[in-house]
Amino acid sequence: METQWIFSPIDATQEILQQQIATELGVSPVIAKILVQRGVTTFEEARLFFRPDLSQLHDPFLIKDMDKAVERLNVALSKKEGILIYGDYDVDGTTAVALVYNILHRYTSNIDFYIPDRYTEGYGISYKGIDFAKAQGYSLIIALDCGIKAIEKVDYANKLGIDFIICDHHTPDDELPKALAVLDSKRNDCTYPYEHLSGCGVGFKFMQAFAQDNGIPFDKLKPLLDLVVVSIASDIVPITGENRILASFGLKQLNENPSLGLKSIINLCGLSNKDITISDIVFKIGPRINASGRIQSGREVVELLVTHDVDFAKEKSDCINSYNDERRNIDKQTTEEAKLVLGDISEGDSSIVIYNSEWHKGIVGIVASRLAEEYYRPTIVLTLANGFISGSARSIPGFDIYKAIDNCRDLLENFGGHIYAAGLTLKESALEEFKQRFETYVCANILPEQKSPQIEIDAEIAFKDITPKFFRILKQCGPFGPGNMKPVFCTRRVFDYNGNSRLVGREHEHLKLELVDASCENVMNGIAFRMKDYNDDLKAFNPLDICYTIEENVFNGNTSLQLQVRDIKLSKPKEGSII
Repeated sequence: METQWIFSPIDATQEILQQQIATELGVSPVIAKILVQRGVTTFEEARLFFRPDLSQLHDPFLIKDMDKAVERLNVALSKKEGILIYGDYDVDGTTAVALVYNILHRYTSNIDFYIPDRYTEGYGISYKGIDFAKAQGYSLIIALDCGIKAIEKVDYANKLGIDFIICDHHTPDDELPKALAVLDSKRNDCTYPYEHLSGCGVGFKFMQAFAQDNGIPFDKLKPLLDLVVVSIASDIVPITGENRILASFGLKQLNENPSLGLKSIINLCGLSNKDITISDIVFKIGPRINASGRIQSGREVVELLVTHDVDFAKEKSDCINSYNDERRNIDKQTTEEAKLVLGDISEGDSSIVIYNSEWHKGIVGIVASRLAEEYYRPTIVLTLANGFISGSARSIPGFDIYKAIDNCRDLLENFGGHIYAAGLTLKESALEEFKQRFETYVCANILPEQKSPQIEIDAEIAFKDITPKFFRILKQCGPFGPGNMKPVFCTRRVFDYNGNSRLVGREHEHLKLELVDASCENVMNGIAFRMKDYNDDLKAFNPLDICYTIEENVFNGNTSLQLQVRDIKLSKPKEGSII
């Protein structure tokens, strides 16, 4: 499947702004273009973009119901009521629980946390969890990263005399649970200036409001920003606005002084003494945290994230690492099984809905992500759990899979999520009709170009443009992620340098590149994963067009720039060429 290269143009007005920014900041036109594309159009906006500051965080009391939530929490603490911190079993939920527990346990000993079992309770608030709260004498439940659709469960808790404060970031229905407070900036009646917080981010704003109301210095909250950035990266929320500020300072905390629990995971990932990035969280730290909830229990992760015991942290992180190894094996086997079932997907199929009652519920989300990436279709992977079919949905860029599932809501027992990821539960008798209706909706709403991979390219540059100053400023545009993706560049007509490029990898499936272009004598090193098919063209010194990101490569204490090649195409002959 050929990848489309989509070049990001700027209009005439933006070109004028580009020139002004380049002049005022003393940066290259390429950097100025990247800033304009991200909505940075003035010197002051550029200053704030390059130098995020915690003072730019919004007043947490702008979130609807925040005053009610803080007031109820204050009452619970003053009366020494039992408080149960309740959260989902994924990275966002467990980090949120750890953050809120870490703060509140300083002010009360009558507090505990609860993570539902993925297999016996499922996602979100459970009756079992509420019954646990009642049996243990907890009169206030703070729900994090879940609860926005738990209407019946909250009604049940109310009858038992248990109050709920819901801190969620998922899309609500028209009817909200009758909780004492519902903190979710996606509420229709919420005017909070930023709606893309992670679940842990909403928990942080609750604690920020609590601290403000009780005269607790903000500095007491800052050490917990390492948990917030792990949630932001792992839950793939936009790294814009307030999230970008939280992520910037969270990365600083994660690199300089992480909590003991996160430090133990960092050590296992081989990231000690390295500059940890959003990508490191997404691909190394996050999966290990997730593995516990997928294979064993999400409670173990929270125990690790709140501990101050070095030996306990080592023991728990080793366990979690072993869960991750087990998760990888199950994930690989299930993905292979799913591909065999799919065979060669028809070009006429706009979606994938695949079901196997024997698949492990904890990894269907990962498998859905892999299938969506390989087949470039909105994908749902389902299995059997507790008498119902349940599973995970993953989308492709630009397609809202939540809306597609919402269109079939009358067939579902439960569902929730956001534009690119969702979870759902249905009866086995509804599966075939759901498949048909989901496919019909996707077929009617997906654009033809969305059914093949695309790479958005920020700018076309020559190798002479890649200077130390250029990269230094480029790096300051981070942290990168959705809404502020790492800039992708294109350079045309590059050649192998003296035949030095070569195949690498266990199966010689990758290309280690040494490239030059006509603009200068600089030799650019690069890596192109799974692109061995271009080796013959390199050896024949055929001109190639490449698109890539620019990375730092650290080896034996030496740092150099390296191109991480995203795609390669054979160059078209220049006009007038006889070749």
